[in-house]
Amino acid sequence: MKNNQSLAILIIAGIFAISCQKGEQNQEQLQTPTLPVVELQQKEITTYKSYPTTLEGEVSSDIRAKVSGYITEVLVEEGEEVKKNQPLFKLETRSLSQDASSAQARVNAAQIEVNKLKPLVEKDIISEVQLETAEANLATAKSQLQSIQANIGYANINSPVDGYIGDVNFRTGALISPSDVMPLTKVVKTKQVYAYFSVNESEYYEFSRNYTSEENSNLIKSLPEVTLIMSNGEEYEIKGKISSISSQVNTETGSVNFRATFENTNQILKDGASGTIKIPSIYKDAIVIPRLSTFERQGKVLAFQFQKDSVVERPLETISADKYYIIKSGLSAKDTIVAKGANKIKNGDKIKPQHTTLDSIVNSFDKVFK
Repeated sequence: MKNNQSLAILIIAGIFAISCQKGEQNQEQLQTPTLPVVELQQKEITTYKSYPTTLEGEVSSDIRAKVSGYITEVLVEEGEEVKKNQPLFKLETRSLSQDASSAQARVNAAQIEVNKLKPLVEKDIISEVQLETAEANLATAKSQLQSIQANIGYANINSPVDGYIGDVNFRTGALISPSDVMPLTKVVKTKQVYAYFSVNESEYYEFSRNYTSEENSNLIKSLPEVTLIMSNGEEYEIKGKISSISSQVNTETGSVNFRATFENTNQILKDGASGTIKIPSIYKDAIVIPRLSTFERQGKVLAFQFQKDSVVERPLETISADKYYIIKSGLSAKDTIVAKGANKIKNGDKIKPQHTTLDSIVNSFDKVFK
């Protein structure tokens, strides 16, 4: 009887032990997450540096008065196309005309005096000094007349260039002066538009290092085409080209001034508009990792590398590239990383790998952050 009882106890204990073992195995399986992993690849990728910009027409000419006076006529409207020498404004010239009449009378009187003295000098009745004095008076009178006539001409204010009229800041009846801070208007020519922006000194040297060589030392010609993002957030359809770079660093801002030129045949871009210039940098054979596969701690970018059956935390040195990071150090091509779910694990944890592709992870980026 006792033997039967002992045997029964042994059987029950064995069953219990097996059950516990299976329970522990099931518990371990439940605690081991299945996560997607991906093998890092090398690919060509483009990053962009962005700079705020202000646009100007290829011609942007302030129209100012050369003489003081009241505006009697405004001959153009905002946005109107004008040609070189086309009249824009007329000023009151009544007082100038009166001055011109007086000056002409002085010229006539001085001429009469010269004509009267010439024969007297020829007959040695008077000295040549008297004639020379009269001739000097005549020259002064003529100069004064020419000055007044020029001012009368300045009362007709014409366009110095072909272009389009900007804002008209003064209307008929306004008293204007050459010392006015605000111009009468502006004539702009916008077949081409210049985008002005500043690059800090370190980025300038980076561009120079990346785009020039002993064979080609001209940075302007070496830089790629640039993109303009307009103030409404849309990309301008025509690419621009860097057309000038300042020869000196601004000591107050530590920056170098750049100018990009854009064709503007459709007249979408306007003088005075703002936007953003994007300059591309092309990296060939770059090791890339999706942003979704990384996490941050204390300002550092990290990722989990998968080795055998567990994960190892790797700090990375990176360059930002839209949905990717370009890896400068920390991981190599062909390394396998945890593609998603880094928030579910910690250093040294075991996982069940589910191999996937780099594109599938990157394409899920928008879905996650929409």
